[in-house]
Amino acid sequence: MSTHRPTDPGGAPLDDTDRLLLEHLSKDGRASYAEIGLLANLSATAVRRRIDRLRARGVVRGFTVVLDPALLGWQTEAFVEIYCRERTSPEELLASLRQFPEVVAAWTVTGDPDALVHLRAADTRHLEAVIERIRKEPGVQRSRSSVVLSRLIG
Repeated sequence: MSTHRPTDPGGAPLDDTDRLLLEHLSKDGRASYAEIGLLANLSATAVRRRIDRLRARGVVRGFTVVLDPALLGWQTEAFVEIYCRERTSPEELLASLRQFPEVVAAWTVTGDPDALVHLRAADTRHLEAVIERIRKEPGVQRSRSSVVLSRLIG
């Protein structure tokens, strides 16, 4: 029985060490090469070389800060369906949405909307302002929002 090994877009397989480094980076993108090296049994220099290679291959596309909306006082939640203008690529939409710290998650979806966006905001006024700013993005034609009343699961 063969085991499926993920590959990067260039087709080169990721080895177990690459996957281990990616796992550590996904948990703490600010970890030093030395810290990751201790966990992966590699020198800091070897970790840096491997991560540089993963970045050059496009496996690692960047590093970001993930905010905790609750600690920011953002208790209001909404799901926003985004309808894009023709020829708006997912990459263009992603670039637009990344500038909004209120965006918790976003997905491209099947059906009428092009994307579904999960937002967190301080209150409905803040939420409305964010939705209006998103609607002004070049690739966005319109949106439809549903405000969360209460969380049942999760």
